[in-house]
Amino acid sequence: MYDLIAIGNALVDTEFQLSDDILSKTNLSKSSMTLADTDEQSALFDLLQAHNITPTKQASGGSAGNTVACFSALGGSAFYHCRVGHDKRGMFYLSDMANMGVVIDNEKAEVTGATGSCIVLVTDDGERTMQTNLAVSSQIDESNVDFDVMAGAKYLYLEGYLAMSPSVQPAIAKLCQTAKDKGVKIIVSFADPAVVRFAKDGVMSWLQDGVDMIFCNMDEARLFANADDDTTAVQTLLTYAKVAVVTNGAKPTSVGDEHGISLYDVPTTHVVDTNGAGDNFAGAFLYALSQGLDYQACVRLAGGVASRVVSQFGARLSKTEYGLVKQEILG
Repeated sequence: MYDLIAIGNALVDTEFQLSDDILSKTNLSKSSMTLADTDEQSALFDLLQAHNITPTKQASGGSAGNTVACFSALGGSAFYHCRVGHDKRGMFYLSDMANMGVVIDNEKAEVTGATGSCIVLVTDDGERTMQTNLAVSSQIDESNVDFDVMAGAKYLYLEGYLAMSPSVQPAIAKLCQTAKDKGVKIIVSFADPAVVRFAKDGVMSWLQDGVDMIFCNMDEARLFANADDDTTAVQTLLTYAKVAVVTNGAKPTSVGDEHGISLYDVPTTHVVDTNGAGDNFAGAFLYALSQGLDYQACVRLAGGVASRVVSQFGARLSKTEYGLVKQEILG
């Protein structure tokens, strides 16, 4: 039995540090994610090599993957639905997730083909810009899902990027119906401004009957609500979700529910790399919530984890580091 069931794109991240000047040569939209095919991604690797820019880190990634890794490393039980290729990257991904304590049905997840990959470009201001080649993950579908693991779960977590993948929509619809039948709370993460800009219809198909919680940042909330002020943005989210958790960088996090909108301070830190900040915030928040803690404690743990993540390169901490942050904040 698992506390958290998630589904998302399984990607191996390769991170590079570069200047805004070189980033401009990539024609990518800063602070957002752009989908690419194999040739386009190869061209980007070649451009980086031509400027003598070498990787700073490689790790298993994907938005929901980061969330369940964080949740599991903090002490929760998590099951992850994904799709990887039968290749070196796929083997690395499955092994890395297992080391974080995340359970994956390898037989359902592994298929013939190439594992998805993501080039993460980190500029001097710590902002991350991503180019993603989904590869076999673009075809994730019901064959990669074990619906039986929903029994006894607390949360079903849907990664916003999947709104861009038509093949997975029947599986998500079935997961959501199973969740409702079994009393499992449905959580949606917008994941990236690009999701709201280019796949809002897909996200709306998940939200149309209402969900239990939405995670996003304030930029995504404003885009979704087509609003200029924070309060209106959060209130718009609450027409679709019972709870809205909206991060805002170093500014207070907004948590809205039927009782109103509350603001909670988060730690400030020197930002090196924002990759994975929101994913980890969601994972830590849900872990604290699963332990019966109130919103203030949930934000305290989530903010502490996220601030530690952004102060170093890479979208995750080590399993030991997650445990240390938990001990420091929750005792």
